[in-house]
Amino acid sequence: MITQEKIVDFIRSRPGLKIPPLEKEAGIPPQTLSKALLANATNIPKKHLSAIETVLRQYGYTDTFNNGVKSAKVLSIVNHKGGVGKTTTVINLAKALSLYGLRVLMIDMDSQGNLSQCYNIHEPNTQIIDSLLSDAEIPVLPIADNLFLAPSDIRMAARESDLMNSIGSERRLTIKLNAIKDQYDYVLIDCPPSLGICTTCSLVASSDCIVPIQAEASAYHGVANLLNHISDIRTFANPSLNIKGFVFTMIDKRLNLHADMMEHIKNSFQGINVFDTIISQSKAVKESQVAKEDLYTSHPSSTPWNQYKALATELLKLQ
Repeated sequence: MITQEKIVDFIRSRPGLKIPPLEKEAGIPPQTLSKALLANATNIPKKHLSAIETVLRQYGYTDTFNNGVKSAKVLSIVNHKGGVGKTTTVINLAKALSLYGLRVLMIDMDSQGNLSQCYNIHEPNTQIIDSLLSDAEIPVLPIADNLFLAPSDIRMAARESDLMNSIGSERRLTIKLNAIKDQYDYVLIDCPPSLGICTTCSLVASSDCIVPIQAEASAYHGVANLLNHISDIRTFANPSLNIKGFVFTMIDKRLNLHADMMEHIKNSFQGINVFDTIISQSKAVKESQVAKEDLYTSHPSSTPWNQYKALATELLKLQ
């Protein structure tokens, strides 16, 4: 059962949470939470505790929070078609979650190393593949407040066959993550544009996956193969793997083609959740990529940044 102490501790651990909207969502009088957060707080009426708990659970509160027990949500951002916005989604979703006060680890499982390059990390001394093929821990680099990266580069491509031929290859990332994931709230894995060993490792290690998808025929046709791969992983390796949903990216709402294709995809895969948040096509995204910055840093007032913030909020409410 939730207590006032747990409420206060949780809100203080999430500086990105704004008190007035929380009070409004919970349907409680204004300043109820504000007063509770003061050093000499008055008690929150018991009749409000359950309403507050319901809202806080939408933002990651669990029964184990106050017991010091934490295990990260591990999400693979996956689609075996390239150029659909996987890396952009990892970068900006991670940033948005970090601004909620959540500790986020990004893992670059793509040998192209685009995620790492976005943070100006080239040819790192150690990278994720080194850990997967040895006794070494996952190498973690601090990026910003609450934001961390396990890097990769092109050398990973030459060693994928070594990983594939290793004993327990598909579970190696799971084992490595189990050793450190209590240090984070979220782990976001940038998967390569293939269904090879690195994507399989990522999905086996994940509690959930998100599928960025364009509203184009070429993107649609590959989804069935991806869903079959996920089904196989559920059957043979990770039965708890959950598809959090499709998120449409690079959308031009002025195009009837995009609207029609989004509707077609929703109708074709009715068992799959589709995020309400849609990421628009925008030059701000391309400019942020050139600048090697997230949208919060390069274009904080842009439409796509506001959309990624909304996606983070939507994700938290699904947990």
